[in-house]
Parts: sequence; structure tokens; C-alpha cells
Amino acid sequence: MQALHPNVLAASAIPRRTANTIALMVVFALVTAIAAQIRIYIPGTPIAITGQTFGVLLAGTALGSRLGAGSMLVYVALGAVGLPVFAGGGSGLGYATGASFGYLAGFVVAAWLIGRFAEQGRDRTVRTAIPAFVVGSAAVYTLGVTWLWATVESIPTLGSALRAGLYPFIAGDVVKAVLAGLLLPAAWYVVDRSTNLR
Repeated sequence: MQALHPNVLAASAIPRRTANTIALMVVFALVTAIAAQIRIYIPGTPIAITGQTFGVLLAGTALGSRLGAGSMLVYVALGAVGLPVFAGGGSGLGYATGASFGYLAGFVVAAWLIGRFAEQGRDRTVRTAIPAFVVGSAAVYTLGVTWLWATVESIPTLGSALRAGLYPFIAGDVVKAVLAGLLLPAAWYVVDRSTNLR
């Protein structure tokens, strides 16, 4: 049986510390919500540059696959029921299922994938953490760009979808990955303190 990285919340801890587990998922959902308010609008695309993927990277790495993905489901659910947690204070089911739906779904998948890397101990060095962040980001953009292409009439081709939903975001994602890497020790500290409470 493969041992989990000590900084990842082990699945075996869930039954004993349910309240702490839920609290951690909510905390990382709120981190993502706060990061979503950092936004830069780009002409020609309905998608703004935001800090959301920063929260996704942290959640997956600190919480592991199941709880990281769970925290992103909490984030999407909070916005879908009307709390202003999406980019620019957006909320509601219409927003959640609109042009951004692919990206929101990608957050869940990305957190799970990054969490799997973390559970294998690949988040301990920059050399091994970067591939995890790249894989996670690729999941976000694969789903996000595909959804734009399929649903937005003003984006009729794959090329236009890539121009609207991927290329403008690459530089910002590099910065967010670096910041997430720098903040990982603090995220692990929060998780460790929460899971050690009696």
C-alpha cells in the first residue's frame, strides 16, 4: 500500500475528524473565492484573468486528491446557490453553467490530479511540483477551451477558442504556480494543525 505524503490529509482521517475536514474544504474554497476577485478583463473573450487557479493549486497540493476536488466542488456549489464567489462577485446557476462552466469543471479535475501528485510526494521539490501544476493547468484549459468552443457563438473555431481561452492566461498561470509553490509550507501548516486537533 502506497504511503501518503505527510503533508496531505489522509483519507483515513475523515471519519475521525469530519468537522475539521469539512472546514478545510470550505477554507480552500474561500481562498479560491478571494483569488477570483483578482481579475483582469481581456478584449475579445468572455473569460477574465483571475487568481482562481492559484486556489486550485493550493487545494490539490495541501488536501490531496479527494478533498482537493471536494473543496472545488464546494466552491462551485457556493457560487451556484448565489454566493458572490465567482470572478468579479459573479454568482448563480446561470453563471456556473455559462461560458465559465468548462473552467469550473476543470478546477475540480485539476485539484484531483494535483492532489494525486501530492499523495505520491511529488510536491516536495520545485522539479517535481512543476509537472503537477502543468498537468492541473492543462486539465483546466482543456475543459475550459472545449466548452467555449462548443457553446459560445462568437468563438466558432478551435483556433479562436485557444486565442480567447488559453493564450492570454499562460503568463499569469506561471506567476500563480510560483506563488502557490511559495505558499505551500503555510498551506501544509494549516492542514497539519487542523488534522492534529483533538
